Amino acid sequence: FPLFKAEWGISFVQLGAVLVVWNIVSVIAQAPVGFLVDKVGSRKLLVVALLMGVVGFSAAGIYPSFNALIFAAVIGGLANAVYHPADYDLLHHCVGSARVGRAFAIHSFVGYVGYGLAPLLMLGLDHAFGLRTALVGGALLGIVPALPLIFARSLDRPSVVETVQSDAAAVSIRRLLTPTVIGLTGFFALITLAGSGMQNFSIPALQQLDGLPLAVASIALTVFLVGNSVGVLIGGVLADKTSRHEDVAFGGYLVMAALIFMIGTINPGPYGVMAMLGAAGIAGGMIYPSRDMLVRKAAPPGAMGRTFGIVTTGFNLGGLVGPLMYGWLMDSGRSRMLFLVSAGMFVLTAIAPLITERRRKREVREASLVTATANL
Repeated sequence: FPLFKAEWGISFVQLGAVLVVWNIVSVIAQAPVGFLVDKVGSRKLLVVALLMGVVGFSAAGIYPSFNALIFAAVIGGLANAVYHPADYDLLHHCVGSARVGRAFAIHSFVGYVGYGLAPLLMLGLDHAFGLRTALVGGALLGIVPALPLIFARSLDRPSVVETVQSDAAAVSIRRLLTPTVIGLTGFFALITLAGSGMQNFSIPALQQLDGLPLAVASIALTVFLVGNSVGVLIGGVLADKTSRHEDVAFGGYLVMAALIFMIGTINPGPYGVMAMLGAAGIAGGMIYPSRDMLVRKAAPPGAMGRTFGIVTTGFNLGGLVGPLMYGWLMDSGRSRMLFLVSAGMFVLTAIAPLITERRRKREVREASLVTATANL
């Protein structure tokens, strides 16, 4: 974002608008894609989505402009709508229940390694070849995960697909849109509202607030995202060893809120910022497998893809507001408020899973009572 602003003259509010377009497209597409995943399977949809991402981001590098970024956001938003429903559907059906928490963790871990390397990769490519080449080079990386999926036809086993189709056909939209699923969608929206400021604007915010050079602020963000990836592995083990996933989420998000609040109030200096962001990243990463297990528990049999499709639209709903809100704070020079608002949102995020899990347990008790009454 600092490079777009400096080299292309695009404001932070405009960059926030690009993210809003991305999220609008994802919101519209993600739930239908979840139904499509349950109907036709995941592998082919993932290949198509990855190649769409290559096209969208390459276009932004070839035709550098605000309009090209909007185009990339539309194509990338469609691709993004596929990732969560398809990824988690594959993991759910290909990994045993006793290890699925760790499977979710490894999946997220590798993703957050990519997030952590991205700022350094883009800065390095920009320094060596310019911003346009950096965008195209980053886009072409999407081919790397697409290639093995093209040949992984064993994931299309007929027995798995037929079972998924049969079970999914019996699940109506009314059964899917339970108060628990709606509550989890709100929980995911809060995650984005809280975290989008840190992920998208922390580099320029740290430059404004603490006077950190661009390279140092980029390293601080990388430390945060690498901390995420380390925390995810710890959280995967924890998710398989406890059933109280809502408590894990509550504790982790409160720790994140406290650390981000401190960064925004005490000006801890470059090493202090890195240490606090690293700790916040670990705390946040530990939550992700438990977060995904909460969705898994809420999903009706045979409807894992569409449940994740509905719930993860919350990410995009939060993305409709968060980027513009944080972009406005940055354009108005209120970098300190970015950290304070983010911390407050993380407090609300911590409370949300406690409410949704309590509701899910109530729904299970009510369903058991109805079944017992019918049997009598």
